Amino acid sequence: MEHGEKNITVIDENGNEQLCEVLFTFDSEEFGKSYVLYYPMSSEQDDDEEIEIHASSFTAGENGVDGELQPIESEEEWDLIEEMLNTFLDEEEGE
Repeated sequence: MEHGEKNITVIDENGNEQLCEVLFTFDSEEFGKSYVLYYPMSSEQDDDEEIEIHASSFTAGENGVDGELQPIESEEEWDLIEEMLNTFLDEEEGE
């Protein structure tokens, strides 16, 4: 996982690979981490259906090697992610 990627492959708890589209990434100095918000790509999705947005922290890979997604560990991190998502969605609606 590198900043600026548009698609990532996520392996779920059952070992299944799922192609996901990156919504956006951001860095947090407060937590010293980078975060990615993404959602599963599905050919069956229609415009009226709500998409399920996932969030993970990540460490960027060295020399272009894929980085690693990590689970969000605290309520404070979730609050930050929710705030960033709401800001992102407000900006998207304003365009």
